[in-house]
Amino acid sequence: MIPRYTPDDIGALWTESHRVETWLQVEVEACRAMAEAGMIPAEDFGQIEAAARACDKEALAQRSLEIEAVTKHDVIAFLTAFEEVCGPAARHVHYGLTSSDILDSSLALRLVQSARLIEAELLALRVEVKKRAEEHRRTPMIGRSHGIHAEPITFGLVLGGFYAELTRSLRRLRQAIEEIRVGKLSGAVGTNAHLPPSIEAAALARLGLMVETVATQVVPRDRHAQFFGTLATIAASLERFAVEIRHLQRTEVREAEEPFTAGQKGSSAMPHKRNPILSENLTGLARLVRSWAQAAYEDVALWHERDISHSAVERVIAPDATITVLFMVRRMKRLVAGLVVYPERMRQNLEQMRGLVHSQSVLLALTKQGQARQAAYVMVQRAAMRVWDEGVDLHSALAADPEVVAALGEEGLTACFDLERHLAQASQILDRALAEEA
Repeated sequence: MIPRYTPDDIGALWTESHRVETWLQVEVEACRAMAEAGMIPAEDFGQIEAAARACDKEALAQRSLEIEAVTKHDVIAFLTAFEEVCGPAARHVHYGLTSSDILDSSLALRLVQSARLIEAELLALRVEVKKRAEEHRRTPMIGRSHGIHAEPITFGLVLGGFYAELTRSLRRLRQAIEEIRVGKLSGAVGTNAHLPPSIEAAALARLGLMVETVATQVVPRDRHAQFFGTLATIAASLERFAVEIRHLQRTEVREAEEPFTAGQKGSSAMPHKRNPILSENLTGLARLVRSWAQAAYEDVALWHERDISHSAVERVIAPDATITVLFMVRRMKRLVAGLVVYPERMRQNLEQMRGLVHSQSVLLALTKQGQARQAAYVMVQRAAMRVWDEGVDLHSALAADPEVVAALGEEGLTACFDLERHLAQASQILDRALAEEA
């Protein structure tokens, strides 16, 4: 079965020794299935299994590299190195198989192992986001569209949106794991000409893998494209929230900022600087992950039953993308947990537009009183332009308009400026987000 690793071990999944270890796992399980079916002697399989268990994987990997320097073929080098430690019984190893049977099944194992680590960290990040969303459930702030003040929201709702996005990321990742949890032991062109499908299914099942429905010499790369595309989507979601924090930390906004620890320095020239370096780093890393997803999509179209144009690409993007996304999730978890929020500043920014954020409430109140919508729009906009141009507040500008006062009355107009009208449903929406299962 697939060995379990702690989150700190993701780098180990992409070492030469672990690659050789997973190759050996695949070969051993194929031999086990053949032995159980009576295709090879049980005592020979016992020797193969014992040699595989006892051999030093680091030494086997090193010896494989030495042989590969001569053969220029990694799998042949590996088989030769294993034969040296196993002896005559190794003649059964790789029976009816082709190199890609081992390579693709091994890659599936390592991608699944990596994805499980990412999944665990996404769940931990989700816990942190939920905690902060509950903390700021009733913290009002201005919502912005096009970067311009729009209408009031809560910071809890902002975090709730990120929580919901993480929930979707988890669903996508789990689906991508199932899509990539596929191997093949069907031979040179996927026809099972030399090793029956029953042996393939039995061996892959013991590895925790499913059988590719129709293989060529390789597992089709649309599966891998979906997997790396999912990693890119996760990275993009992390980037979206990182950009939000970068904007909120701008000096003229300063509604929230990244943690700034004792002894930390923000600039070599300006001692006052506290820069959003964690968020900026996440933004940059997301660009890399997207580029690796693009490379995975380029790998889908191979010649006939196989070429190796995908191979070099995957040797780079598989470790780089999985390690980078895991790093990004951990970094965001640290950022969210330590995020410094300034509710008073949020309130100041909310009020600095002198009531303009309530313009839609007035518009809707006028239409309820029988005003044609476009006529009501002109009435409110007329007052709003005075706020922009003359510096008066919207309530005063509207109270000075006889048409508005005649339609709404003073109490009706004042009611339009109640902040709670905007936030009344925010908790219900947040509850909906936090209740979603991944």
